[in-house]
Amino acid sequence: MKISTKGRYGLRAMVDIAVNSSGDHVALNSIAERQNISENYLEQVFSILRKAGLVRSVKGAQGGYIIANSISNTTVGDILRVLEGELTVVDENDESAKREEKTIENLLSTKVWKKINQSVNEVVNNITLEDIVEEYEKLNGDQALMFYI
Repeated sequence: MKISTKGRYGLRAMVDIAVNSSGDHVALNSIAERQNISENYLEQVFSILRKAGLVRSVKGAQGGYIIANSISNTTVGDILRVLEGELTVVDENDESAKREEKTIENLLSTKVWKKINQSVNEVVNNITLEDIVEEYEKLNGDQALMFYI
């Protein structure tokens, strides 16, 4: 499994909103500038996120995007699944894996691929935007205390 540019940029942009919104809408051009991502590309990504209900948008001069749910209830898994589809290394719905035969293929399906898929989903489902924002603030809080002469 490889996370595409759409998934990586979408997750970065969602974290950017969580960090920079302070309850207000965040303009797409601001996100694009801070994250060094094409605004046109972000428009496509945010169209998907909006249709999935992860962000809300407001048009106009004071418009932009805001995360639709609380950041404590929005997980990395929610975002990546909307942008990437199911997060699997091998499709578990493969017909050959459903057979009860004692084959190497079936053994690999149950003992390897299924466990990898479960582990990946467990990780992304247990990281919220709030967790990432807290870590980001810890990292940047330390830098804010540095003085340069």
